Amino acid sequence: MSASIFNNSSISISVSDEESDELSRIRERVRRKRKKQQVHRVKHEFSQRVLRFLLKYWMVLIFLPAAGLLVFEASRIGKRPSLDVELEHGEKKTTDLKINQTVSESKKKIQENLDRLDPPRCLKLLPPTELQHLEIPMHDESSPVKNVVYISEKDTQHGGNTTLPQLRTVGTRFNLFTGDQTLEKREKSFKVSETPQIHCGFYGENGGFKISDEDKIYMQTCKVVVSTCAFGGGDDLYQPIGMVDTSLQKVCYVAFWDEITSAAQELKGHRIGEDHFIGKWRIVVVRDLPFIDQRLNGKIPKMLGHRLFPHAKFSIWVDSKSQFRRDPLGVLEALLWRTNSVLAISQHGARSNVYEEATAVVKKHKASPEEVEVQLTQYRQDGLPEDKRFNGRKALNEASVIVRKHTPLTNLFMCLWFNEVVRFTSRDQLSFPYVLWRLKLLKDINVFPVCVRKDLVNSMGHISKAKPLIN
Repeated sequence: MSASIFNNSSISISVSDEESDELSRIRERVRRKRKKQQVHRVKHEFSQRVLRFLLKYWMVLIFLPAAGLLVFEASRIGKRPSLDVELEHGEKKTTDLKINQTVSESKKKIQENLDRLDPPRCLKLLPPTELQHLEIPMHDESSPVKNVVYISEKDTQHGGNTTLPQLRTVGTRFNLFTGDQTLEKREKSFKVSETPQIHCGFYGENGGFKISDEDKIYMQTCKVVVSTCAFGGGDDLYQPIGMVDTSLQKVCYVAFWDEITSAAQELKGHRIGEDHFIGKWRIVVVRDLPFIDQRLNGKIPKMLGHRLFPHAKFSIWVDSKSQFRRDPLGVLEALLWRTNSVLAISQHGARSNVYEEATAVVKKHKASPEEVEVQLTQYRQDGLPEDKRFNGRKALNEASVIVRKHTPLTNLFMCLWFNEVVRFTSRDQLSFPYVLWRLKLLKDINVFPVCVRKDLVNSMGHISKAKPLIN
């Protein structure tokens, strides 16, 4: 409804309700527009002020962060440990901090692992009460190989001592110790007979690896041996743990050192006693090592234990980087006697193919590409397959622990393996599958998993790399 009122002093205009609402909306829109304009104006003015500030003080703004960064770096330099600096032939040399870090980590690892006697997870040992009364079996099984004849300097085919200096041939490392093995003789050595003839180190009295008569007499008394070696002063000697009293009475623990290691250990306070022992280890100091390569010298006690201990029936080899931590008679029972095996060795933890391992050896600079290629070329020519398994067994091994019975067949195998290592590379993982493939008669092998090897030893790692001997 609308209303009209008339009087003498004013005029009233009638307005409907709809028109009143429309006016309110218009006023609201005007207020919003003004507000937006005010906000925009404020922002514009702020931007203008910031821009004027930057244009006026840009040099100061750049200088302050730069100065702060310089102060920060200077404080860091002041806190760093000092480095040994040498000037030689005008060139500046600084100590590599990574080497110190590696040494520190190695010492920490050794301290953590040393004397750790965890219950075995994979190695099934007899209870200690049964180990105390465990007897060593001395009977010999029938074998196609009855006796191994080791070629010596007295053989007429070598012409006596006068020909020995000429034995080192181009491309090989055969010398007075190993004897001269041509490719023709190598091929013949794989043809098994009842009495095979083979080169197997200890070629003559002038060949090196000299041991005192007193040590030889002791070694001839050993029936069961746990052995290790450290040449070139590379590793410490870790005392075996975890054995029962019976094993201490029946087992020889022999560590082979050279004069360099003996002197290095004496500086650390590890002096050989008058009885030739340090702890449980009988120390045998070897003189006149036959090879410049210390890794190759280490293969002699590792592979030729049957030549060093002529009356031993069983042996366990342990690399110097490891601490043996189980009862040796219990290990023989678990890995050989219980499984009717004559050789037990650990599987390789990473690879199972010889040719893949060769690639890894070169990549890790453990052998030169040239010498590895010579070895692989020969193996391809001989027909070594690339199958990852031979007779159902993993091809590659991790030979830091070798448990074996000394039989004519296993002695022949170790001689063949040693000769391959001398001829080609000292990386014995490459030649083991080849010899196993060629010597098809050796089938009673226990290739145990890596977890068993970890139960057998505490792994310390090598302390340092042994330097080559000077020729």
